[in-house]
Amino acid sequence: MIIEDKTKARFKIKRSVFKKNIHTLFIFNKSGICLYSRNFTTSYEIESKQLISSFFTALMSFTRELLKNEVKIIEMTDVKLVVFEKNTFYYGFLTEATENIIFLDEVASKINSQFIDYISRNNIDINMEYIHDERFDLEIGDLIKDILSSEFDLRKEQKIIEFLNEISLNTEIKGIILLTDKGRVIYTTFNKIDLRNFSKEVDFRVKICNNSILKLFYTSKNKELIFSDYIEDLYFVILIFDTRTKFGVAEYYLQKVVNFTKKTLSY
Repeated sequence: MIIEDKTKARFKIKRSVFKKNIHTLFIFNKSGICLYSRNFTTSYEIESKQLISSFFTALMSFTRELLKNEVKIIEMTDVKLVVFEKNTFYYGFLTEATENIIFLDEVASKINSQFIDYISRNNIDINMEYIHDERFDLEIGDLIKDILSSEFDLRKEQKIIEFLNEISLNTEIKGIILLTDKGRVIYTTFNKIDLRNFSKEVDFRVKICNNSILKLFYTSKNKELIFSDYIEDLYFVILIFDTRTKFGVAEYYLQKVVNFTKKTLSY
């Protein structure tokens, strides 16, 4: 699963570009009627949003009865459809396969608050009325920018990434992932396919991190040793080793990354 050839180019993901990761947003009621939709890219055109809405409404109802789930994910090769249930509405996203579920949940929650306020202010009939409003489009755009914004110094971040590039050349390290506090990948030694396969592990780690268990190690289902730590409430780093690697060696590299990152951020 993991890239073994250390000479391969590192896959650096540009952040603060919401549109590249999330292709489409749509909001629909529990009757399956699409009330609002917005394309952020032209990569995947959805011709019938009402058809998607009806499909997910039936699917969410079915899974909720059986599993009591309030989120549904359908994964495809390069993209996935993710739907969250918030109050009386469903919020659907067509995203890149590597997009973080925890981050999407936060986006859905904040859009839900904005949407409820909007329909109240404008007396929207949520049983049938489709929203075409450039002002609401701007509100959604501003909301997303606020979610993505944080106190990141990109010059310092670049130094951290350069350090990760150097340390990843050590043969003991099989892979590195650096995420923001919101769970968005900003650097990894994985290619897109491998990162997609590992994304569930990433979501799991960030979820644990958000529950205040800040530093853990464990063995993955692919028999890899996973070490991770949360740094200064800004970054979450994951280092992957072969299970034959001694814990002391893995801990040494993790602390080296953590200490360098803290030192860089303190300047």
